[in-house]
Amino acid sequence: MRKWKKFWALLLTACLGTGLLAGCGAGEESPEEDTGKKTFVLGDTTFNPENEEPDVNPHNTYSGWACIRYGIGETLFRYSDTMEIQPWLAKSYENVDELTWKITLQDNIKFSSGRTMDAEAVKECLEHLVEVHDRARGDLMIDTITAEGQTVTITTTEPKPTLLNYLSDPYGCIIDMEAGVTEDGIVAGTGPYIAQSLVSGQELKLVKNPDYWNGEPGYDEITVRTISDGDTLTMALQSGEIDAAYGMPYASYPLFENEEYTISSCATSRTFFAHMNFESPVIQDPAVRRAIAMGIDKEGFVETLLDGNGYPAAGAFPENFSFGGGSVTTETYDPEGAEKVLEDAGWTDSDGDGIREKDGQDLEIRWLTYPSRQELPLLAEAAQATLKEIGIQVEINSTADHNSIRVDHDAWDVYASAMVTAPTGDPEYFFTTHCLDDSAVNNGNYHSDRLEELEKELAGEFDTQRRSELAVQMQQTILDDNAFVFCSHLQMSMISKSTVTGLEAHPCDFYEITADLAPAA
Repeated sequence: MRKWKKFWALLLTACLGTGLLAGCGAGEESPEEDTGKKTFVLGDTTFNPENEEPDVNPHNTYSGWACIRYGIGETLFRYSDTMEIQPWLAKSYENVDELTWKITLQDNIKFSSGRTMDAEAVKECLEHLVEVHDRARGDLMIDTITAEGQTVTITTTEPKPTLLNYLSDPYGCIIDMEAGVTEDGIVAGTGPYIAQSLVSGQELKLVKNPDYWNGEPGYDEITVRTISDGDTLTMALQSGEIDAAYGMPYASYPLFENEEYTISSCATSRTFFAHMNFESPVIQDPAVRRAIAMGIDKEGFVETLLDGNGYPAAGAFPENFSFGGGSVTTETYDPEGAEKVLEDAGWTDSDGDGIREKDGQDLEIRWLTYPSRQELPLLAEAAQATLKEIGIQVEINSTADHNSIRVDHDAWDVYASAMVTAPTGDPEYFFTTHCLDDSAVNNGNYHSDRLEELEKELAGEFDTQRRSELAVQMQQTILDDNAFVFCSHLQMSMISKSTVTGLEAHPCDFYEITADLAPAA
């Protein structure tokens, strides 16, 4: 299989080379040759409004991911390679009581605006964040913030065991509110690079921060280019138009498995999963939800379409997590069992056209997804094929406009997306964002009395082991309702030229452009 994929990748290169090389500007002298500056270009499939990253302002939807990934902003705390919390802009902290956290900041850090980062600056940033960002406000539950010198004291409205975890979310990048946000969505952060210009959905220009507090940045200038098409991204890296790529199609990997390139990979909790729309009459039928869960071949999707760059999912989290999928029971691929479930519920193929019907209604599912995550259209096609075998017709709508469509509950039945389910190293994040009555992206309006009760306990629980136990129970609750179908977890990879060092994949998928990124010696 791998040999054939390499053959097709090489054939693709030969067929597309002429046109794409012209579009990529092959043959032109690089900026480094022209100016002597050390330059780096990253191609990224995901940096665009389609993924709710229109700019680099962490207080705007999910743009904090771009802010932290591209070395513009930093958070008070960050995650180690084993997803443990460690100080970053903060020097230390004290959990004074269940409602009070005292955080001491690092000394001598400046924003790229030139302003010193002190407690007052952090207070201004966090207060603005919870004022304008619904998800952050619900996550942090901040009551008051006081500032004195380099000490920030935060009180919460109720016990918040995961406050430091949520402060490490990309929306928690500390930015200078006095400097403000430009019309293009550029902010002044504390990172190794300064955003110089931004064209949303196209290109971000960065320059080295000469006053960076934590080491010498390795490049003078960096460009991040949005290249949403996987084949174009492949050709751009081959032609030398870019130096590294994020979001490369798996079929292209064999082209870069040689000494000219470096592939950095790690297992992540990025999960491909389907949301059930509980406003949809057909999805309200529990037999249909169960049949869909039983009718998706997760192992086939991972092995054939992901080329092994992932692993089948049972629940929301990978099996190696203490609260992971190894502790839950879920539906497995069972076409015959799915057919029986539908038959028993009255869904039969009475006219022999291969599609089941009930009360004169064909069993048709409208599957909404988006193309910027290269794997999602593949998942849609795989589900379409296997569900057709059990009598379910799937109509796919893979569109960049998915965010405006998913809020219209009359427009879809199943919505497939990808997200890092445990970016905070704690399980609560997934449930609070996706599964509860007040979750910001409870796309299918799912409700469970039991889940709401379990979340109340989880929200106030400081014991790590008990939190893991509650997370397993919560996963089992949504799996028993087939409210979501978790298909696979992703092995995340970044590909760079061998002339580049320091571009490392990280389990939380946050940290990409760092001060360690540099030309190879």
